[in-house]
Amino acid sequence: MQKGGYVYIMTNKSKSTLYVGVTSDLRRRVYEHKNHLIKGSFTDKYNLEYLVYYEYFCNIEDAIFMEKKLKSGSRQKKEELINNFNPEWRDLYEEIMM
Repeated sequence: MQKGGYVYIMTNKSKSTLYVGVTSDLRRRVYEHKNHLIKGSFTDKYNLEYLVYYEYFCNIEDAIFMEKKLKSGSRQKKEELINNFNPEWRDLYEEIMM
């Protein structure tokens, strides 16, 4: 049976840095970022604690494909994606916890 996955984007308070990731457990992974549980990671180093975008895929391979596409794209493309999904760049963590 195929397991689904998420592609997501994290940012910091000043929105100066973006991180694109993929996971099968979005709640757990964002919790790890917000609480700096992976010491020395990119999100830890740049204080990326705000979930501003996420998208679910029925299988993890599609999520990985989208992650690679976003990572290879420009910051402008990432910002357009966020602005269409979350124009205020709110932290969506509470939303995914419901």
